[in-house]
Amino acid sequence: QVQLVESGGGLVQAGGSLRLSCVASGRTFSRFGMGWFRQAPGKEREFVAYISWNGHYSYYTNSVSGRFTISRDNSKNTVYLQMNFLKPEDTAVYYCAQKSGAGETYDYWGQGTQVTVSP
Repeated sequence: QVQLVESGGGLVQAGGSLRLSCVASGRTFSRFGMGWFRQAPGKEREFVAYISWNGHYSYYTNSVSGRFTISRDNSKNTVYLQMNFLKPEDTAVYYCAQKSGAGETYDYWGQGTQVTVSP
């Protein structure tokens, strides 16, 4: 049974930084791409960032590109999201997700961690 557990959320002032972590268990972590998503109040869940199984490839939604960095440590079964220069519009619940074996869908999701950015 795959489990994804996020941590690192909190309250931060605009311009500040946070690092989110997501620890995975239940299957071989290093075989699967990982993503971060977020959902703001009253809005649909949106994609934030993706990293390939070996960490060699990543991409971001335009609104966070240049401010957020996704990374992973396969020895720790952990994916990270470093968030710098945070803005109030980054306020959301952040979720990590794990790709399927075929890499077409996200099959597993964490419970989410709240990030709140004050003006």
